[in-house]
Amino acid sequence: MLQVKKLLVGLAFTIYFFVLIYWMFFGFSRTPHENFMYNLVPFSTIQNYFTYYDHFPLKIWIVNIAGNIGVFVPFGILLPLLFSKLTNVIRFTFTFLVGIITLETFQLISKLGSLDVDDVILNTVGALVGFFIFKLFIKR
Repeated sequence: MLQVKKLLVGLAFTIYFFVLIYWMFFGFSRTPHENFMYNLVPFSTIQNYFTYYDHFPLKIWIVNIAGNIGVFVPFGILLPLLFSKLTNVIRFTFTFLVGIITLETFQLISKLGSLDVDDVILNTVGALVGFFIFKLFIKR
């Protein structure tokens, strides 16, 4: 029975991961930029959304703030279910940061998105919310 659960979690993670990759690189009708797009100033983009909230349609605000958090909650649940070594918050966070920075860098290099430190921050918050849900409610 344990093997079946592990297989189902692995399948769920694989599907989720590929949907996430699609969303990050091709979702929202993304087309390649001519220039490299990046933001390396922490909280700059986040601050703009809060400061100029009335200049952005609600959909844009939700996608960029709540979406960047919410879409990574499953990551925080599924990853420690698959890999018992990632049930430690430090190890989980380090592994997640390496992965998300790699994906953000690929967005920069491919010009199919941008490398935004605020995305890294929001995505990490989402993954940690999922991780703490895992710790609180899911028994291994």
